[in-house]
Amino acid sequence: MSTPDSQPGPAAPRGRGDSDDQAANLQPLAGHVLPHTAAEDVLGVLTGTFMAALGLYLLEQSEAVSGGTAGLALLLTFGTPLNLGALFFLVNVPFFGLAMWRKGWRFTLRTALSVGVVSVFAAVCEQFMPVPDMNPVFGVFAGNVLIGVALLIVFRHGSSLGGFNILALIAQEQFNLRGGYVQMSLDVTVILLAFTVLTPENVLLSAAGAVIMNLILAFNHRPGRYRA
Repeated sequence: MSTPDSQPGPAAPRGRGDSDDQAANLQPLAGHVLPHTAAEDVLGVLTGTFMAALGLYLLEQSEAVSGGTAGLALLLTFGTPLNLGALFFLVNVPFFGLAMWRKGWRFTLRTALSVGVVSVFAAVCEQFMPVPDMNPVFGVFAGNVLIGVALLIVFRHGSSLGGFNILALIAQEQFNLRGGYVQMSLDVTVILLAFTVLTPENVLLSAAGAVIMNLILAFNHRPGRYRA
């Protein structure tokens, strides 16, 4: 026979603090970020480089340009017999030294491989995906969206697509500047050069596309946001 003292009393109400403690236990430790595995990096870079090559190909078929070394390569297609893939690799070669100096050999090697893969994918697109009649407005919009997302992917996996992307990353990491805005200022120069080979209408369309691509970078690639 139990006495009043031995009977269990009513359960104590659970306060909000208890729920918060349990929720906190389910969250990752502050500052703890799992790095990408090698397989994730390879798949990410392959995905990003293919998207970039497809975007460049759409711009080429639209008779438009982009910013950075990609834009320089597109401009050179109007005056040289080399294809887009070869030109994209060649115009990026001088920037590999800058990458080695400021970012180290690992980043430089990843960037060189990424640039090389973009060049190969661009040649594949030209060979196996003929576009007889590309609407230039759609081509410029889709091409720049693809390139912008591709840059985010390769940045996220510790690489870049060379050229002005390297300068943008250095400016962001060393001077805490928005990489997208730095890239945009450099791209303006390339767009202005396009007046020498393109109609004014195509240059203005190219400029609008470059703004789209750089806004994607500016709003999605900020200092301190990515840690893996």
